[in-house]
Amino acid sequence: MLSQIKSMSVIGITGYQITIQVDISSGLPSWDVVGLPDISIKESKQRVRAALKNIGYDLPSRKIVINLAPANIKKEGSFFDLPIALGILCDLGVLNEDLFKDYFFIGELSLDGSINKINGVLPMCIEAYNQGIKKAIVPYYNRFEASVVKDIEIYPAKNLIDVIEHLNTTSPIERFIPLSFQFTNTSTCQKLNFSSVKGQEKIKRALEIAASGGHNCLMIGNPGSRKNYDGTKATFYSSRLIF
Repeated sequence: MLSQIKSMSVIGITGYQITIQVDISSGLPSWDVVGLPDISIKESKQRVRAALKNIGYDLPSRKIVINLAPANIKKEGSFFDLPIALGILCDLGVLNEDLFKDYFFIGELSLDGSINKINGVLPMCIEAYNQGIKKAIVPYYNRFEASVVKDIEIYPAKNLIDVIEHLNTTSPIERFIPLSFQFTNTSTCQKLNFSSVKGQEKIKRALEIAASGGHNCLMIGNPGSRKNYDGTKATFYSSRLIF
């Protein structure tokens, strides 16, 4: 039986879609990964097998072939563990492939079935949005990074069991609300803005430019003191911006 699961990879800072194709057939027991995988992907055999065993699923002694399509692009990283495990469970009849159509999956598995944090989630989510994918199951510890792309529904999972129960609708994972939605239309945000800052026009202008362009900046300074008109002591900071 053949199953196909959508996933993502990254080259530099650019994400691209990968389709995980899993085929389990009769023959001499073996596990082959093709499609230009690196060492960390080839080692997924041990992680996935142990993770499935430790959550209650034993792999049959059959021939397992996993293809990472397109096959002409080198793949790196351990974040294909989750989609590979789901593809195997689909072939075993635990999951229905129709449940995967709107999702892409990324995540590294521990031997106990828990899902570890990975790198490169943001460019993967951006590419998924460009490809029209609407939902993503990502490691729980990457939920904030993934939520930056607000047009994708993010479902953070802590372990493989959570993903299985979510796809089978027995215990759905709660959707993670993107950061951009959590802090809008609040009284605090409406009250705090640059109009409350007196003077410092050049600094405010520099910060506005940095924010609009998505640039980094750092304000540093040394504390000093002076006397107020009533003779009391006031502390001030001599600051400068670094971009």
